[in-house]
Amino acid sequence: MNIFFISAECYPMAKVGGLADVVGALPKYLNKYDANVSVVIPKYDMPWFEEKNMAIVYQDTIHFAFEEVHFKVLQCLSKDIGYTFYAIDIPGKFDRRGVYADENGHFFEDETERLISFQRAFLQWINHFGQKPDIIHCHDHHTGLIPFMMQYAYEFEGLKNIPTVFSIHNERYQGAFSWDKRYLLPDYDDEKGGLLDWGEMINPLASAVKCSWKLNTVSPSYMKELQEQSFGLEWLFQHEKEKSQGILNGIDTKVWDPKNDDFLITKLVKSPSLFKSKNKMHLIKKYGLKRGKALISYIGRFAYEKGADLLPNAIQDYLNKSEDAVFIILGTGDPEVEKAFKNLNKKYPRQVAALVTYNEKVSHEIYAGSDFLIMPSRVEPCGLNQMYAMRYGTIPIVRDIGGLKDSVTAIKDKKGTGIKFKEATNEDILKALDTAVMLYLEKNTFEKIRLDIFKQDFSWEQSAQKYLNIYHELTQQD
Repeated sequence: MNIFFISAECYPMAKVGGLADVVGALPKYLNKYDANVSVVIPKYDMPWFEEKNMAIVYQDTIHFAFEEVHFKVLQCLSKDIGYTFYAIDIPGKFDRRGVYADENGHFFEDETERLISFQRAFLQWINHFGQKPDIIHCHDHHTGLIPFMMQYAYEFEGLKNIPTVFSIHNERYQGAFSWDKRYLLPDYDDEKGGLLDWGEMINPLASAVKCSWKLNTVSPSYMKELQEQSFGLEWLFQHEKEKSQGILNGIDTKVWDPKNDDFLITKLVKSPSLFKSKNKMHLIKKYGLKRGKALISYIGRFAYEKGADLLPNAIQDYLNKSEDAVFIILGTGDPEVEKAFKNLNKKYPRQVAALVTYNEKVSHEIYAGSDFLIMPSRVEPCGLNQMYAMRYGTIPIVRDIGGLKDSVTAIKDKKGTGIKFKEATNEDILKALDTAVMLYLEKNTFEKIRLDIFKQDFSWEQSAQKYLNIYHELTQQD
C-alpha cells in the first residue's frame, strides 16, 4: 500500500512544533507493516537540506492567472531516514530560512500563495505518476485544499478516486483567505465552490473537513472538544463526526531513548534514580540553581494556546512564598512573555533559569534532569512533551484537556502518572505547583511514581495500527 504524507513540516528536516515530530516519526512505524509511506514537504533554505544529496525526479510549471511558477521535486538519496523523502523546490516561495516566519520572527505575508503553489505542485507531480498512490494523507490547513482539488479541479480529475485522509494537529490555524484570491486555484466545478467556503472566506481547514474521505485528530478528547469549541467550526465537526476519529499520537522511541541518548551527560544504564540524579545535578551546576529543590521545567513555544503567558506570574507568586522549587524555562515566542521570563531570571538567578531560545540538545537534558514538567495549555490537541517527559522519568504537571487528558493519569488515582489541574488560571497552577513540591518531599512516593512512569509505553506501535485500519477501510471501499 503506497501512502503519501503531505505536510509543511517534518523532523529533522524542518521543525516548528509537534506537527514535524509526528510527520517525521509515524511513517517509520507504518513502514514496519504493509505500508510504503513517502513524505513530501517544501524545500526550505535550511541547514538540513544543505547536507543532503538530492536528485531531481520531476519538474514542471504552475500557471497562475498572473504568474508562472517553476518547481522541481527532489528525492533525498539518504537511506537512513526510515522512509522515502521528497522536497518540492519552489524558488521565490520557500527558499527562506524559516517555515512560517523569518529568523526575526516576522511571519511571511505571502503564506496563501506559497501554500497553494506547494499543493498544486504536489498534485501536478502525482498526476503524472504511472501507478497512482493508494492514499493521500494531508496534515493541517497547509495541505487542506488538496482533497477539494483532487475531487473537483478539472486538471486533477485523474486523482478523484484516490482516498484522502486529513489529520488536524491544531484547528486554531485554519489558513482562511479572501475569495479575491480564487484565481490562485485551478479551474473547478463552480457548483462545488461551497465546499471551499466558511464564513464567506476560502477556508482550507474547513474545506478539508468537508472533502476528505476520513478525518482524524491527534487525540480522542481533542476530537470531542472540537465539537464544542473550534473557533467557529463547531457545527461542521458535529456534522462530520461519522467520518471522524481521534488517535493519540506516539513518540519516536529511538530518538527519545534515555538508554541511548547521545545528548545526555549520563545515560540510563541500570539505576533510574542514578540516571535522574546525575542529569539533574548537571542542570543545577550548568545554570547555577540551588541544590536540593524540586526542579520544575517548561519546554515549548511562548504562545497563548500553550498557556506560557500564565507561568511568569505563577512562578513569581510561588517564589514569593516558598524556596522549595527551582525552575528552568526553554522556549521562544511572544516578546512580552520572553521579557517576563528574562526578568524572573534576573530577579531570582539561583531559582529561575530562563533560556529564551530553542535547542534540541538542551531540551533532552532538561527532560532527563527535571523532576517535573509543567504544561498549562489552553489548547492541547495531543501534546508530546508530556510523553517525552515520562520517557525520561519526569513527572508531568498538566491541564486536564485534549491529549493531556488522554495520556496522563492523575496521581490520586491508582497507577497515576502525573499531576492534573482543571483551569488555565494562576490559582490552579499554584495549587498544582504546591502538589508537585509536596510530592517531591515525600521521597518514597515520589520515587515509586517516577519508576512507574519510566515503564509507560508511548511508542507509535498502537497508533500506527489504527492509522493502518483507516487506510485499509478506505482502500477496500467499492
